[in-house]
Amino acid sequence: MSKDPLLLTKLAGAALVVAWIAVAAVFVSSILYRPGSIDSPAYPLLDTEIVDERPTAPAAPEAGTEAPVEPAAGGIGALLAAADAAAGEKVAKKCAACHSFEEGGRHKIGPNLWNVVGRGIGAVDGYKFSAALAEHGGTWGYDELDAFLTAPKTFAAGTKMTFAGLRNEADRADVIAYLRNLSDNPKPLP
Repeated sequence: MSKDPLLLTKLAGAALVVAWIAVAAVFVSSILYRPGSIDSPAYPLLDTEIVDERPTAPAAPEAGTEAPVEPAAGGIGALLAAADAAAGEKVAKKCAACHSFEEGGRHKIGPNLWNVVGRGIGAVDGYKFSAALAEHGGTWGYDELDAFLTAPKTFAAGTKMTFAGLRNEADRADVIAYLRNLSDNPKPLP
């Protein structure tokens, strides 16, 4: 058997190429990622204490035994008196994927919500409601909005709305206060 006279040279060259690749990877990653360059976390950590002093709904039952959330006892009136429409606008941002809020705004997956308080349930020109809402009857008053936002599918079984509902009473009151303000002539509070 003959020995390859360049075997050691080839092995040394391979080791050098691997070393250069490692150095280049460290250099590129240091350009792309700089630890400590973010001033605040994008999402709060689980051990961060968040204080929300608004009233909340009772704690949810354990998985598998979940009962539907009931609207506020005695109606939404007491919560509306302390509601914050600006906070409701922030909560309602999650609704903007399916609804528009501006006067004359187009319907999306769901109807435009301008002037919804006092409007007929399932009755807005240019939007095809599910049979469950179209046949429901009545108007969107404060109690009706509270019940619908609590659990849309409980309020109108068969509704097209896929949103599960807002569990927090204060959030619902804030959203309803915001929806009330989406009008040239807001309806009086109960």
